[in-house]
Amino acid sequence: MFRDKKNLSFGRSLIVMMLIFITMLPAEGQNAIQKKRDSQQLGFAISYFQGGKYHEAKLILQRLDKKYQLNPRFRAYLGVSYYYDQEYEQATKCLDSVIPQLQAFDPQELSFYYYADGESYFTLGKYSQAAPLYAQAQARCHEDEKAKIYYRLGLCYSFIKQWYKALDTLQSALVYYQQYQPQEKAKIAEIRNLIFACCYEINQPTS
Repeated sequence: MFRDKKNLSFGRSLIVMMLIFITMLPAEGQNAIQKKRDSQQLGFAISYFQGGKYHEAKLILQRLDKKYQLNPRFRAYLGVSYYYDQEYEQATKCLDSVIPQLQAFDPQELSFYYYADGESYFTLGKYSQAAPLYAQAQARCHEDEKAKIYYRLGLCYSFIKQWYKALDTLQSALVYYQQYQPQEKAKIAEIRNLIFACCYEINQPTS
């Protein structure tokens, strides 16, 4: 029993000594320790992001961005995390600011950042802002990813009553759905109806 108390007392003394040592470290040493911890936190954020845990990634990336101003790729991760966490205003602000710095990135990766930005604007009902982002995403994505983007782009043009552009993009959406996703029969039928509606609007007499 005495030995246990002695060990416990020694353990407490050691903790106190460590705390005193840390507080006595020069500012540079303390900063180095904190930076190492923050670097580990960044690693956790990337793991969360890659694992689809966007809320957890967002919380860490937010804090680190305020403290250090993260590099463009990690700020893009933050923007995408906002998008998946349904914070669309924050997503647009973050992605709008960082996308111009990402032009040297792989086209498919950049395409997704444009798409997430466009989807955020679309969800906010800001179709004029969403349309050019979808167009940029479409220009960089894989062929089998174009159907949904053309569909969204066609909706944007329809909502802002640019009927010729809406007709063109919806016809492209129809072609890509038929080629790459023929099982999406309801979507294909919807697009045909939208194309018919565009033709109707285009053929209306102008006053």
